[in-house]
Amino acid sequence: MTGTRTSVRLSISSLRAHKRRFAGTFVAVLLGVAFLTGTLVMGDTLRASFDTMFGNATAGTDAVVRGSNVVTVAGESQGTRQPVNTALVQRIERIPEVAAAAPDIQGAGQLIGSDGTPVGGQGPPTLAGNWIDDPKLNPYRLAAGRAPSAPGEAVVNRGAAARGGLRIGDTTVLRTPDPVHVRIVGLATFGGQDGMGQVTYTALTQADAEKYLTPKPGEASAIQVRATPGTSQQELVDALRPVLPGGVEAITGQASAAENRDLISGAFLGVFTTLLLVFSGIVLLVATFSIHNTFSIVVAQRTRENALLRALGAARRQVVGATLVEATVVGVIASAAGLAGGIGIAAGLRALFPAVGFPFPEGALVIGAMSLLLPLAVGAFVCLGSALLPAVRAGRTAPLAALRESTVDDSAASRTRAIAGSVLLLTSVGTILTGVSGDPSVLPAAIGAVLAVAAFVVLGPVASSYAVRFLGAPLDRLRGVTGRLAVRNALRNPRRTASTATALMIGVAVVCLFTVFGASLKATMNRTVDRSFAGDVAISAPAFGAGGSGLSPRLAPAVARLPQVATAVGLGKGVAEVDGAGRALTVTDPAALGRVFDLGAVDGSLKDLGANGIAVSGTEAAGRGLRTGSTARLAFPDGTQRNFTVRAVYARSELAGDYLITRQAWAPHRAQDSDSLIAVSFEPGVSTADGKAAVARTAAAYGNPDVQTRSEYAQSSAGGIDMMLTLVYALLALAVLIALLGIANTLTLALHERTRELGLLRAVGQTRSQLRSMVHWESVLVAAFGTAGGLLLGGFLGWVLVEASASTGGTSLAFALPPLRLLAVALVGITAGVLAGRRPARRAARLDVLRAVAAE
Repeated sequence: MTGTRTSVRLSISSLRAHKRRFAGTFVAVLLGVAFLTGTLVMGDTLRASFDTMFGNATAGTDAVVRGSNVVTVAGESQGTRQPVNTALVQRIERIPEVAAAAPDIQGAGQLIGSDGTPVGGQGPPTLAGNWIDDPKLNPYRLAAGRAPSAPGEAVVNRGAAARGGLRIGDTTVLRTPDPVHVRIVGLATFGGQDGMGQVTYTALTQADAEKYLTPKPGEASAIQVRATPGTSQQELVDALRPVLPGGVEAITGQASAAENRDLISGAFLGVFTTLLLVFSGIVLLVATFSIHNTFSIVVAQRTRENALLRALGAARRQVVGATLVEATVVGVIASAAGLAGGIGIAAGLRALFPAVGFPFPEGALVIGAMSLLLPLAVGAFVCLGSALLPAVRAGRTAPLAALRESTVDDSAASRTRAIAGSVLLLTSVGTILTGVSGDPSVLPAAIGAVLAVAAFVVLGPVASSYAVRFLGAPLDRLRGVTGRLAVRNALRNPRRTASTATALMIGVAVVCLFTVFGASLKATMNRTVDRSFAGDVAISAPAFGAGGSGLSPRLAPAVARLPQVATAVGLGKGVAEVDGAGRALTVTDPAALGRVFDLGAVDGSLKDLGANGIAVSGTEAAGRGLRTGSTARLAFPDGTQRNFTVRAVYARSELAGDYLITRQAWAPHRAQDSDSLIAVSFEPGVSTADGKAAVARTAAAYGNPDVQTRSEYAQSSAGGIDMMLTLVYALLALAVLIALLGIANTLTLALHERTRELGLLRAVGQTRSQLRSMVHWESVLVAAFGTAGGLLLGGFLGWVLVEASASTGGTSLAFALPPLRLLAVALVGITAGVLAGRRPARRAARLDVLRAVAAE
């Protein structure tokens, strides 16, 4: 007990005397914990806000009657469900436990703003439906104006109207996807908010909704039901079940609200928080290297001090304990400050998102116990774990070390480290090659990638000697003695140089990895369009993700009638279970599709699929044991099942999809009809510019969708990649900042232990500017080493990710290295070194020569 108190007293005294030594550690922990805390608090706040919003919006709905048949394909969070007959409303209303019932029609409908551009559609859905007159059954509430009562009238959620510059009384176009002219007569809110985030909603009369959003009148997506007073939701559901026909089910309003909340907020929040947590982990990993380096230097500088303590009778565990107590105190204080900073970050994000057009639900910040305890524990653990090895090293200090003149740490890389690192590297390469070749598997590739990172960390001190000599070779000629001194200082302690550079290397490697992967996705899209798209222009809706309403199915025939056009074929989307598994169907004219898409070798004929034939890609056919003449059983969302004959098997499916079906075959089972793409080829002699202009004039009458050349179509298809990379760069900026602080802190501490040496250099004639330059170039060399290692590691891991993704998705991805982007990453890394060295260089140049020479 006495030893523990002694360790604590020693730690507190050391911290008071050398507060500035731990400034970098304090900031690194603070930033990492703040990022983690902000992520957790923001996630809890959004989850609670969405719960409240959906609870308020659906409080009056006690039961939902809907189709029980649903088809879900890979990548979709919500399946396609069988519609219900609106005549069922009258039967439901006769049940004693029912107070009211109303059909709920939902479909896709994209508003055109006052400036002629679509509102929303960049991911979140653009919805349309019927206005429900019963205010308790309608999740939307009128905030201004009135409900639609005549054909062509509409109510719009207030957030969509604001984004589109629309007001009550304005006339605009609603793409369903056929353009429908509507006059706005009211503005609505959802659960007290202007809308569900970026989701847009347009409500029509029931007659208009049936006309534009359903394949035939008398069908609805669901029926909303309200119970009589005193009837519970479960009792209402139990009363409904006996009167419901086959293929129709009833669930409680609470269950329906939970499903919708998970659909709108759950999937988004899961991706959002997971992404931020991953980057929090990267930030804390970078901070770990910086913290470890700081304590390693501090322990090395206190060698004589620790030796004196040992000589005076201090036990090893007391010296180790003193160092760990320092780390714990710094970690806990910095983590506590990080908690406050994280709450501030969450509050700032709540204010920022509405400012950039993403109005999250209002509500106070929700700060749960886990959102406070977990970051606090992680911050303290990271700091304590990073200091463990230096603390053990401090405990091994021999009492005779007190007799040494110098405490400068000049340890070099060991042969054991070189052998261990080489074995790790060879093992990682072998594991990765096993995972990406032969029978591909993601798990070996992932394990190999982790081993590769570990190998780079272990080999860092070994590689630093060679890398610094190579990178510093030009300095000898360009900067003379100053350059040579900078190189020698960076070479003095390979372990310290590598540890300092590793923090930056990790950040640069992750940036490089995503850069390479994004470039590879773009290259794959360009290759796919070049290889598979044989048309001249493509017509597409200006949206990606779940948003948008698609293209009018009448547009392709209208374009095909132009004298400049040889072929125009639309590609719609359908879904069905094929032999029990949900699959996406491409609804098109297969014979015409073959003239604008290169489908590769075709076994069979695409010309006579008719109403009971289907074409299948070679990959899907091989996986399901299908061939020309085989029978595949398709189960559609409307509950019907039919046998289709495989009449063609084609080789290339990148743009066409795995299953082709005619519009004739899909028509009896379709819901809202639309195309996602229209491929157009011109007559011989028609220039791309003339043909594109003619197509654009025709498309203007159908909602003015984008008309793009092949290269423009490829570029827009990959448009989301640049947005993803921008977000990645913004999030990783914090990791690079922490790495920069680590370099600055290491240089500051290193210069402190070289104070006497610097004084001697000044005494023999080195000028202040030469001293500043020397320190600057030492910082640049460390940063250049970390940046070069990060580029090499990131490029390698990017290749692994590309190959692993290709094996997972069954599609061959094109590996690509973007030289300009990688050059920009390299320049950022070097700039970090320049910035990191400025403050230490200024401090070194201000040293008093006589005091520096006299320093011990």
